[in-house]
Amino acid sequence: MTRTLMAIALSLATALPAAALETFTFDNIDGGTIDTADWAGHPVLVVNTASRCGFTPQYEGLQALYDDYRDEGLIVLAVPSDDFRQELASAEEVKEFCEVNFGLTLPMTDITPVRGPGAHPFYRWVEKTAGFTPSWNFNKVLIAPDGSIVATFGATARPNSSVIVTPIKDMLAGS
Repeated sequence: MTRTLMAIALSLATALPAAALETFTFDNIDGGTIDTADWAGHPVLVVNTASRCGFTPQYEGLQALYDDYRDEGLIVLAVPSDDFRQELASAEEVKEFCEVNFGLTLPMTDITPVRGPGAHPFYRWVEKTAGFTPSWNFNKVLIAPDGSIVATFGATARPNSSVIVTPIKDMLAGS
């Protein structure tokens, strides 16, 4: 049974060739900007999120992952998006919802398009580099400390699953 679950989890991830991360900025939900240049040397898990999705409880796992590994250098970035029409109306509502319901302290962008012609440049880069476009909320992009895309994951890959945690641990250990 465990082997079958691992095989399924591995099939959810797409391993990708190396391509260095370009520099992008996101509008921070708290004001100001988030600059991807600040990620250099750190593994980063970028997740497009939504407050009214069946996968929204993954916020709890994302926060736990961030809490467990942030002191070692992991960055977890939530990117709220209304591309699938499941996000609240304003950044203020999203921030309050996440703080009240999940105690979220991980970095979060303002509401941001992640697909289509209006997609944020980071997501256009991911599509061009890895052929990956979020197909739903809570899709994940794992970036290596060198800025390359390690893997992409669909919404069903849980933040605390070994398919996500193992490569993060390996990168933090310098493997």
